[in-house]
Amino acid sequence: MKINPKRAVTAGLASLALLLSACGSSSSSSKKQTFTMPADSELSTMDLSKSTALGTFDTLNNTNEGLYRLGKNSKPEVGLATKLTESNQGRHYVIDVRHNTKWSNGDTLTAKDFVYSWQRTVNPKTASQYSYLFSGIKNADAITKGKKAPDTLGIKATGKYQLTIDLDHQIPYFKLLLGFPVFYPQDQKVVEKYGSNYGTRSDRMVYNGPYKLTKWNGTGTTWTLAKNNNYWDKKAVKMSSIKYQVVKDSQTALNQYNSKKLVGAPLTGNQAKNLKNNKDLIARPQSSAYYLALNQHMKLFQNLKIREAISMAVDRQQITKKVLGDGSIVTNNFVSKGLATNPKTGKDFTADTTAPSSMNYDPAKAKTLWQQGLKETGISNPKFTIMCGDSESTKQVSEYLQSALEKNLPGLKVSISSIPARTVLARQATRKYQVTMANWFADFSDPITFLNIYTTHNPSNISDWSNTTYDQLVKASSTTDANKPEQRWDDMVKAQNILLKDQGITPLYQSSAPWVFSRDVKNAIYNSAGANYNFKTTYVK
Repeated sequence: MKINPKRAVTAGLASLALLLSACGSSSSSSKKQTFTMPADSELSTMDLSKSTALGTFDTLNNTNEGLYRLGKNSKPEVGLATKLTESNQGRHYVIDVRHNTKWSNGDTLTAKDFVYSWQRTVNPKTASQYSYLFSGIKNADAITKGKKAPDTLGIKATGKYQLTIDLDHQIPYFKLLLGFPVFYPQDQKVVEKYGSNYGTRSDRMVYNGPYKLTKWNGTGTTWTLAKNNNYWDKKAVKMSSIKYQVVKDSQTALNQYNSKKLVGAPLTGNQAKNLKNNKDLIARPQSSAYYLALNQHMKLFQNLKIREAISMAVDRQQITKKVLGDGSIVTNNFVSKGLATNPKTGKDFTADTTAPSSMNYDPAKAKTLWQQGLKETGISNPKFTIMCGDSESTKQVSEYLQSALEKNLPGLKVSISSIPARTVLARQATRKYQVTMANWFADFSDPITFLNIYTTHNPSNISDWSNTTYDQLVKASSTTDANKPEQRWDDMVKAQNILLKDQGITPLYQSSAPWVFSRDVKNAIYNSAGANYNFKTTYVK
């Protein structure tokens, strides 16, 4: 998932209950329960078939609901599924959908809403960057390649409130997928009513979750989650509203937190050090990978020595300890540390993989490789622009990269283009960049959530790097070896080793997020992977 201009310390979707604070109107004597959350970027589209942004998925997760909802410790809890029967060695499911549930506009929600939503997402005309997550569901791969019709997807409404789902092979993390917003239902009538404008404003879609989105004009820096009185379990929802305010400057956010205008504030490394004795300081693990994507349509980046030189010219310890200083770590991996463990030995995935020498900071070797690569490509005046988001930390890392690359790679000229996060996403998707600061946050607790995106032709493979053996290993882990845990693990380890050795991306660091929150808000569930926040049962003490 991207972008947290942008998703672990325990294996598998680590989670913790956050203790949040109320704003002025959120005291125990207030009739209405409300607080204001900070956001670091504007919402992108609320069309769940097209969204990829972390912040937007948080909003989708609280305004909508699927068959399952991720609860405390990332345990899949029943949402709209009331019964699930599994057969044929995990390849056939019959799921009963909750009766008499309503969309926020009063429409009845039925099994057909799931069928329509899934078919819409895998339809190539929708151009969903998340359609690959349906791989393993019968005919999904053929549909996304345009070889079969969307209505052949292995999901059918066998009753008004019953679904049958057929898989090509067992998917070990299937229930976790069902709790991810891409697998939520959609109201066909509403989608077709608004067409290309669907999901572009709060009043251009409908909601079936604990809250409904209000007061969002499509581009604004504020929006509100208001309690959804049509939600099937509305008695469990205590908050009347949760407000969001975009605050891109960390000092401004901290000031607003201190004046009780915000429920909390994300901190820079220096701020976290200064507030180390503050009782409201918390550290939130993130299942993430921040990296440089080099557009391999450019001649310069098609050369392996050039890619290796760029990697070796970067001191990752400098980035995490001095530029960021917020608890972020160097992992020399794409798959995040703490996400998953070896089914046989219990070792972390990152401990089983092998980082190549190009992941080490070595300015002398970088210079040699750079000069060799320039000679091989015939490029005499190398230059490129690093495209990045406009958040404070992202700009700081980009400025360090600019300085380090120009210092260690003779003759190179680097410029920076810092633009709004939603524009970064759009340009990455259309490959309109040279080098970009990119990131990926885990959608669920399995290494495949990272490895999938760098398969050939995956919409999220923004570098357009390609390797046949890598593709074969990733495919095997989800097909022939899906029911062989140890072999599947080995496939994924080998795949990441190939990606790193060939410098398909340039990994930089795994993020951590120090925040300050006062402690008056209870039952706010945070997961380090997938949609982060679940505010269903949150309340103000």
